[in-house]
Amino acid sequence: MLVDRVRMFILSLLFLLAGCSGGGGDPGTPGTSNPPPTATTGSLQVAVTGLPTGLNAAVRITGPNNFSRDLTGTQTLPDLAAGSYSVAASSITLGGTTYTPTPAVQSVVVTAGGTATATVAYAGTALALALADIGPTFTSPTFVTAPPGDDRLFVLERRGVIRVVRNGSVLTQAWLDISANVFTGGEGGLLSMAFDPNFASNGYFYVYYTDTAQNIVVERYASSPTPNVADPTSGLVILRAAHPQFTNHFGGLVAFGPDGLLYAGLGDGGGAGDPFGNAQNLGVLLGKLLRVDVRTANSGQPYTIPVTNPYLNQPGRRPEIWAAGLRNPWRYAFDGERLYIADVGQAAREEVNLASTSQGGLNYGWDILEGTACFEAATCNRTGLTLPVFEYEHGANNVNGCSITGGYVYRGTAIPELAGRYFYSDYCRGYIKSFFAGDAGVAEQRDWNLNTAGRVVSFGRDGAGELYVVSESGRIFKLVRGSAG
Repeated sequence: MLVDRVRMFILSLLFLLAGCSGGGGDPGTPGTSNPPPTATTGSLQVAVTGLPTGLNAAVRITGPNNFSRDLTGTQTLPDLAAGSYSVAASSITLGGTTYTPTPAVQSVVVTAGGTATATVAYAGTALALALADIGPTFTSPTFVTAPPGDDRLFVLERRGVIRVVRNGSVLTQAWLDISANVFTGGEGGLLSMAFDPNFASNGYFYVYYTDTAQNIVVERYASSPTPNVADPTSGLVILRAAHPQFTNHFGGLVAFGPDGLLYAGLGDGGGAGDPFGNAQNLGVLLGKLLRVDVRTANSGQPYTIPVTNPYLNQPGRRPEIWAAGLRNPWRYAFDGERLYIADVGQAAREEVNLASTSQGGLNYGWDILEGTACFEAATCNRTGLTLPVFEYEHGANNVNGCSITGGYVYRGTAIPELAGRYFYSDYCRGYIKSFFAGDAGVAEQRDWNLNTAGRVVSFGRDGAGELYVVSESGRIFKLVRGSAG
């Protein structure tokens, strides 16, 4: 009996459980899923083709919300705001080949949730240069320059005359004639000029010459109310350095740096091997690069010493000195915050020194060193000396040259592929060469096969930053794009 009752209880329990779990009743509301979120950004895929392995592209992407990104190769940019983007590519030069992008500029629309594409195809062509004769022949020209933005060209003649060239013609009247004050023996003469950074408002310019007593002189003059003629009575001597013994190594460049200060590069006084030890003597100005402030120049105080000059208030040392150890700097050049100095060697090596414009007190080694080599000694102490970033040996019979003519870093607009290349020549060989000085050292050395200028005395720049070559023949040439062939 008991077993039967237990059996009946279990059956009743199972029946109740089955009723509670049955499929009857309200089936309920069918389940719903949330829709995917709406995309608000898109992507841009940029494909770069045609460049050799290891050569970076130069592509800039700009777009909404001040977006800007530089690319060096193929890349996909995600999470971009929807809108129109500009893809601008620049030419690249490697060695003698220029890689030109097609298209140079294109517009691409990025849509929300989509991926837009842009292709930049580079094609390489050989870059060639040529020398365009500006026309007139001058009497022993030494330098050419112009104020920024000015359409005139100012040509210096060694005898002490400055001519103005406009629209290919030499103006009849000279800009300035100081020939009565100029010594032209040996390497002397009127050697350079520099326009004041505020020339447009104050009319000042500075000339570097050797006077009749063979001194090195930097003198300021002013323009006059007469167009294209300076005031010959406005001369103010800024500095005068004695150079009595020899008629070579006068240096010869006056220029303003990016700091607004006036620089002058003086030779070591001449003779072979710096016989008086001027370049290493901080008590004399010869063999140095000088830096002075002429913004308040007057007859009582033609210059002041910048407070950052390295030898200020040091007894026995000239406070005008910015750098020492130079033999005959011919020429130097500023490029932004960099300073290139081409220093002529003695009999074996020519050199180019490179430093930041903030590095005062450097010693470039002459006459302990000629280039990187000990001068007339098997060994020497290089401690504290700054070695050149570039040099070349003369070679047998001066096959490589004998006297460097320093130029400029190209920053013009006519040949953008040349940007950043430093140009130079050699007086004995007449070639036009260039190199690129990067963080890893000197690269892209190139001879442009432009020997038509003859002996190159100097380089120069016009108001647009284009480069010129001054030939001993009296001709002046502009560096222009040539025909590749």
